Amino acid sequence: MTSLDKVRQRAENDAKTYGYYLNPDTEFLQNLLQGLRENEERYGYPSCPCRLASGNLEVDRDIICPCDYRDPDVIEYGTCYCALYVRKDVFEGKTPLQAIPERRPVAKQTRSYAPASGTSEKKTETAPTSTKETPRIRKKLWYCKQCGYVVFREDPPYICPICKAKREMFAEMSIQVDD
Repeated sequence: MTSLDKVRQRAENDAKTYGYYLNPDTEFLQNLLQGLRENEERYGYPSCPCRLASGNLEVDRDIICPCDYRDPDVIEYGTCYCALYVRKDVFEGKTPLQAIPERRPVAKQTRSYAPASGTSEKKTETAPTSTKETPRIRKKLWYCKQCGYVVFREDPPYICPICKAKREMFAEMSIQVDD
């Protein structure tokens, strides 16, 4: 079981590394950290507390906290989607918190809802016992043309975690395998 203190320490360390702050509202912050801990206990990874996770690591990879969308959200709006991470001006109360539009593509959101979609349907005795399919993820190898960071996943990150280059600086790598 992950302690709430460990979850908080991990978030604080990440915030400091990237020049962010944690939300200054103590009660709100505590609820977010509790959500992260519950998701980590439930799924085995700390999925974003403000988004629906599927429980499939490959489907949820983009919403593991800190999610792929955090940096562009903090840069543009002063806070990430769930407001766990904030800029200094927001932390100091100079800029108010504001609602942020969802950056996660609808297709990725839909995959998170897919496992539950068949549960409300009427079932007959002749219906197969398991009709839901696990979403197929086509992972690719991406590299940052600026610093050389390499990642194996469906899409490149919005911002390189090493050098902060934008998504456009990532290129797909092809690997030739000799049989």
